[in-house]
Amino acid sequence: MWRYVPVLILLAISTVAADARHRQINPIPFSHEPCSVLDSRPCTPSFCSVLQHGPCIPEIDYPYGENLQLTIESVPPEADRAKYQKPDHDLDTIGDLFAELRTCWSPPSDNGRAGMQMSVRFSFNKTGGLVGPPRLTFATAGVPADTRTTYLNAINASLNACLPLKFTSGLGGALAGRPIAIRYVDNRELGK
Repeated sequence: MWRYVPVLILLAISTVAADARHRQINPIPFSHEPCSVLDSRPCTPSFCSVLQHGPCIPEIDYPYGENLQLTIESVPPEADRAKYQKPDHDLDTIGDLFAELRTCWSPPSDNGRAGMQMSVRFSFNKTGGLVGPPRLTFATAGVPADTRTTYLNAINASLNACLPLKFTSGLGGALAGRPIAIRYVDNRELGK
């Protein structure tokens, strides 16, 4: 009797492995499998069940992702000049917010460094003010501390000069507390 136990265990493992291969979720997000009336399960991997093994992947199309990220250049490319124009109305969309933040930036005039990059992260409240001071998350490696301080002071001064931003009630409620990450790139040709 004991000699059949390993055979039964191997049979059980192979059945579970075959079942796991059959239930693999398509790793490509937002892809749709062909549907049929005779299918025994949903056509997309967004269906969850207590009887289904494996993860459940919701199929939600977020247009801007989970966090808001923006790159601001000191000298914008010619193709992006329109994105650097200040909106003439209350901010109603994320695109309006990004345009306003781009127009706020003024790089430091002294102690500047060509190619300097610095990233900060902060949040707005629903009235358009900052929840707290911007937090430094990245600075170009090998830059002296006084240059980093100069750029961080320029970022804080630029943001404070534009505050409070004039949000519509809908955008203010949607943005309140959500983190915004901005990467500032000083692409000026300094020293020429």
